[in-house]
Amino acid sequence: MNTPHRFDWSAGYPSQRSPLFARNVVSTSHPLAAQAGLRMLHAGGNAVDAAIAAAACMTLVEPCSNGLGSDTFCILWDGKQLHGLNASGRAPAAWTPDFFEGQVVPRRGWNSVTVPGAVSGWVALSERFGKLPFADLLQPAIEIAERGYAVPPIVQGKWAMAAALSEITSQPGFAQAFLPNGRAPAVGELFRFADAARSLKLIAESKGEAFYRGEIAAALARYARETGGAMTEADLAAHQPEWVTPLAKDYAGHTLHEIPPNGQGIAAQMALGLLEHWDVAAHAVDSPEAQHLMIEAMKLAFADVYRFVAEPGAMPVSAAQLLDPAYLAERAKLIDPSRAQVFGAGNPIKGGTIYLTAADESGMMVSFIQSNYMGFGSGVVLPGYGISLQNRGHGFTLEAGHPNQVAPGKRPFHTIIPAFLTKGGAPVMSFGVMGGNMQPQGHMQTLVRMLNYGQNPQAACDGPRWRFNEGLSINVEPHMPAATIEALRARGHQIGDIHDSYQDFGAGQFIWRLGDPSVDGYVAASDPRRDGAAVGW
Repeated sequence: MNTPHRFDWSAGYPSQRSPLFARNVVSTSHPLAAQAGLRMLHAGGNAVDAAIAAAACMTLVEPCSNGLGSDTFCILWDGKQLHGLNASGRAPAAWTPDFFEGQVVPRRGWNSVTVPGAVSGWVALSERFGKLPFADLLQPAIEIAERGYAVPPIVQGKWAMAAALSEITSQPGFAQAFLPNGRAPAVGELFRFADAARSLKLIAESKGEAFYRGEIAAALARYARETGGAMTEADLAAHQPEWVTPLAKDYAGHTLHEIPPNGQGIAAQMALGLLEHWDVAAHAVDSPEAQHLMIEAMKLAFADVYRFVAEPGAMPVSAAQLLDPAYLAERAKLIDPSRAQVFGAGNPIKGGTIYLTAADESGMMVSFIQSNYMGFGSGVVLPGYGISLQNRGHGFTLEAGHPNQVAPGKRPFHTIIPAFLTKGGAPVMSFGVMGGNMQPQGHMQTLVRMLNYGQNPQAACDGPRWRFNEGLSINVEPHMPAATIEALRARGHQIGDIHDSYQDFGAGQFIWRLGDPSVDGYVAASDPRRDGAAVGW
């Protein structure tokens, strides 16, 4: 049984948040979404119902991060076992390598849009595990879209940064949807999204059919034809979410579970597999020695992930080969504790995102993530329907022979990754950290804080983070001890400022099971880097 006594509840960092203790919990990056999930639990729903309701609301209250045209992944504990869901979409049938000119798939516009999978993920989860009628789950989001909400500070800041980028504001439908009065809304200003309410009602009434094979699908395909896109009704109709078995990797007496490729969750597992060959806990939690070891382990993991991870059928190596203990032990030897390095991929061959989590007193725990990728995704918004489309196609490469080379009907390399922690086969924590390539980095950093140093979930969430970019380049949060920052710089790490309109150091939500959920409940944490909250009863 997991108990609260394994954590140091007195230790922490300056924060606006305290750990939340409850038997039924929802933790998201916006309070209105968290309350929508709690509303479902009060109505007799379970954690899946809560997660879907919260996710639908998040498309409205954090539009810089996700929308009705997002992709979704989920890991859930149903009370007996883990299940994984990959609801990421595939490339349009027209997307051959010859379709694109230049060296990369565009960052914005229609030719960065793969088939959106979020709605299909909501429906699949509801049909298999939900208790309440699907239409009931979308009602809070419909109310918010129609009545509007006051825009909070952190979302407003990211919204305003996007409004200054012509690559986003010039896209079809964006200004009409997200620049009322010709600008981003101000903090506290009411934002209504009646077009999205229309789509939510159609999705609710048809259990998602309208999105993939009905009115919305026809409108998306028509708008694509009119404004330069390649997506067709056939592309949308062909989409199906996929139930998958999460990957497992042991660390510090626990097991970390991640969705298998085409996602990057394996990077967190590889980094922890490398780190276990170094006694990180022998050093203080925020010391340069500990932080350097974690940075180098993460860099080694990314070197392999960026070289090999793609759609499983296109990968030249398997996930099992990348996680092989002997391979990771050899790679771990490359870490030099005294200096930063640039790593290449090894040879394992032998011979703009929201994250939310919910848990209920029956023991069901849901780790859920959905994203438009970069801030506001492709920038394309379907007029009259409020469908803000992701830009996941930018995750493809045009490099001939690369596992992630673009192809018709292929899923791109994906950054969004829900996570789950077990111990001895029993559920321990549903968690995630949103934010591009920061996600596996956040998984590793927060888990090390909890499992190696005994920091409670809120303290581990609040603690200072670093972010690896490429080469020797990293960013470090300002509340990292100054002496640690200088010592990292002395080791050769190139510490610079972040120049990104959307991504920063990620934002996490955590729910840790304390024992029997009907008696002991859970402890939850919500990241102060966003506007969110953990709520419960």
